[in-house]
Amino acid sequence: MENHLDKARAAAEETFGWRRLWSGSTAQEGVWSNLRSADVLLLRLVSDTEAAGRASEVMALVKRHLGKDDPQRVRLAQRIRPIVSGELVPTDRELLVRALDSAYTALDAELARVRSLRNILWTATFVVFLGVAGLAVYGWFFPQSLSLCFAPKPGPGGDNLVDIVCPSKDFHDQSPSTVPGSLAEPRDILTVEVAGLAGAAFTVIASLRHIRGTSAPYMLPLASAVLKFPTGALSAFLGVLLIRGAFVPGLSDLDSRAQVLAWAAAFGAAQHLVTRLVDDRAQMTLSEVGKPTDSVVDPENAAVREATWDRGSAQSDREQGPEASAEQPEPSPR
Repeated sequence: MENHLDKARAAAEETFGWRRLWSGSTAQEGVWSNLRSADVLLLRLVSDTEAAGRASEVMALVKRHLGKDDPQRVRLAQRIRPIVSGELVPTDRELLVRALDSAYTALDAELARVRSLRNILWTATFVVFLGVAGLAVYGWFFPQSLSLCFAPKPGPGGDNLVDIVCPSKDFHDQSPSTVPGSLAEPRDILTVEVAGLAGAAFTVIASLRHIRGTSAPYMLPLASAVLKFPTGALSAFLGVLLIRGAFVPGLSDLDSRAQVLAWAAAFGAAQHLVTRLVDDRAQMTLSEVGKPTDSVVDPENAAVREATWDRGSAQSDREQGPEASAEQPEPSPR
């Protein structure tokens, strides 16, 4: 037990510096894991009275983390009444210890699932960010190869001149033979991605009303929200590129730079159609941590309440002593 307490103390006192955002929650889980292991060992050493006093606490943990058909939960439910009443047999302590250890093991598994999903989301965010940054760098050095410019209409000069619209600049009164891609600016893709980031930021703010706090030592809602930003930038680039390729009927000719940026922001916000599935999965994973598995009528709770009431009634009767018996009316003769 001292070994677990030393490990918990070392994890609590650990300073991670710049790695604290990533490793701090893991250290917090290590602290609680060692404390739970020490708690299981402590239950083996306490007296029968203290073990009986903790029986309802163990039963509550078992119900939160073990299934209804778990053998240890079923066995503990059958023995909870005499245990709470203080009528322990030699096997009851081992039953309490094993049930508590199983409940803590199940809790560790639930937190491990949260940690795994958190790591997946941060990894996905990093990969998408690399893709978005790579597109911006490629577009900066080779703007003509990924052109997002449009030639929507003749210019106002009346000489069959055309206007060429790019995300970062408008070119008026250009020759009809001018290829729109030849006027692409190095910052065009970066401009579209920034507009997509703005659209994604709006959906992040809107989704905050659905985010609930959690006692789990991982910032899973934060990881889910951060994923929206690079995804919005990528969605904006792909959306404008699809319009540029006349993939969407009626949207092949955008009239101004403002329209290009507006559509980029709209496509950036549209990433919520995909990432909201990630949000739902994150909330589902968090809700599964310590999710109660009680039925409508819970015989386990009823057994604890009844045993507690019986013990309180017996103590009250002992305090009243013979005075209560003397106050009882004698039965009338027949």
